[in-house]
Order: sequence, then C-alpha cells, then structure tokens
Amino acid sequence: ALIMIAKVVCVQLVNELGYDLLFTDIDVVFYRDPMEYFRNPTLGNFDVYFQDDGSRQERYAPYSANSGFYFIRSNERSKILFRSMMYSGDIIIACRSHQQVLIALLEEYNSLFGLTVKVLSREEGDFPGGYHYHMRKDIVKKMVNGEIKPYIFHMSWTLNKVNKLEYMKQMGMWFVKEQCIGKQVDEIFAGEVDTTDNTETCCSAEPIIQCFYRDKPSVVPCRDAPACTITRHICFITVCSIVIPTLLLSPPRFPISINRWTVSTRDLTGFITIMTRH
Repeated sequence: ALIMIAKVVCVQLVNELGYDLLFTDIDVVFYRDPMEYFRNPTLGNFDVYFQDDGSRQERYAPYSANSGFYFIRSNERSKILFRSMMYSGDIIIACRSHQQVLIALLEEYNSLFGLTVKVLSREEGDFPGGYHYHMRKDIVKKMVNGEIKPYIFHMSWTLNKVNKLEYMKQMGMWFVKEQCIGKQVDEIFAGEVDTTDNTETCCSAEPIIQCFYRDKPSVVPCRDAPACTITRHICFITVCSIVIPTLLLSPPRFPISINRWTVSTRDLTGFITIMTRH
C-alpha cells in the first residue's frame, strides 16, 4: 500500500511545482523516446495521456487507464486531480489499487472541471503492454520481427515479481545480472570494492534471455519449455468498484448488500447494481 501512496506523492509534488511530467513504472522498457510523441503538435492538447490497460473490467470503466505509464500537463485541472489523489489515500489503501481510484477521479473531474483525458489506443503498436503480451500476440510477433517499433513496452498483467521477471527475460527485456537481483549495494560488493559505479558488475550490455513457457511470446524459440499454468483472473468482485465514485462526492447510504454475484448501493446519485462473474 505504501508504494501506491509514494507513486501518488511523487507525481503530485512535481505537478504542483508547474512541471509537465512523464510517470512510468519500473517494469516499462523504452525503445524510443516517448516525449517525441507527447511533444508532437498534431497530437492534441489533452491534460492527461494514459496507456490503455487493456482490461475492460467494470472497476476500470470508463477509461481503462493504466496508472503505470502516463504523461501529465501541469495546469489547474491536473493539479486539482492529483491533490484529490493525495486526499484519497485512505481509499487507495482500502482498495489496494491507486489505478482504480485514479480512474474514478478522471471520470468525475472530466465532468466537473473539464479535465481532458486521452487514453492511447490499445489497437496500435505504439504503447503495448501486458494486454498485448497475453491477448494480442500478433502485435508482439510484429515487435519481435522488427515490423513495428513501439515507444515502450509495459510488462503489466503479471501475477507477481517472479512471474514478471520470467516474462521479461523471455522477451529479451532484462539486463540485470543474476548476482545483483534483489540485493542491496553492500550485499553485492561486501564492502570490498568502490561502489560508486556498479554498472559493469550488475548491468549486461546484451539482454539476458531465458525460456520459461512455450506458450508465451518470446524472442527465441522456447518449444522445450513447459506450458504456462498461470491464469490472470479478469473479473472479481470488489466493493470499491461501487463505492469509490460515490465516496468522492457524497457518502453512500448503508447498508451495502454483497453476495457472490451482485454488489449494490443506494446513494445520492441513484441506485447502482453491477453484475460480475468470477
């Protein structure tokens, strides 16, 4: 939960100082400078630009914006947005998703303050991510064959860090040597060498490629690897999907009834019922 709050704080502080900024998660690989895209005068003057998460879950509606890669123009509308994100820390912690809270605020502030939101198309190959890795292997194949050159690739949609590292190694996106993974500087060098420059010790000039799954995209043939048994649960029930949008403006009227299939709440904005399936 604390890392989600930190991701909000670092953006809010820079935005409040009047600087435009590009935020990326650490699992984003750069192939081209994305600022060339955002500085393009033909792009359109939106306040915020987000990578498309790819997921169409109800809790990410209506934008399906991915909070791991986005560009923000500093203005009064974006400042209000991220101030509100700071004030929503309790909701972020309760729901364990700052992306979900952010999307709810995007919708509200588009209506209330005219915040303009642009979600980069998932149907094109400029900003692919986990959705493309698992669901659009045609685009990933074009990447591997050099037919398209995206600005970035965001290895989202992973179960955990181990799983994420496996996918990145299989795709030739990993450059950190084994002896440095998950270790502090003093653990790596044991105080015996000058640690002011550890790039040669920890960083590989070439991607570290390893096969893990034969049925996942890879830059080398992985026919002898086992099949992937990990499934990503696309749909699951969360109370936050219902109450976040209404808590931002007015408290809901309780009780909130919850069962396996339906979550309902009645508040000042009306009656909302969402049907979701495991």
